[in-house]
Amino acid sequence: MEEYERLKQAVMEVDEDLKKAEGGNKAAGTRVRKSMQDIKNLAQDIRKKVLEFRTD
Repeated sequence: MEEYERLKQAVMEVDEDLKKAEGGNKAAGTRVRKSMQDIKNLAQDIRKKVLEFRTD
């Protein structure tokens, strides 16, 4: 499933900014929050696809 691969990639990409945010970098924290919102949306898309599998 392509959406799942995008979700995994997005999680891996946020790792470096998360470490910077933990160190006190406010700009990195902003990037992490934006990335987390994108990850949330990707996860929601996957949930919808899984529900479609059940109804088919």
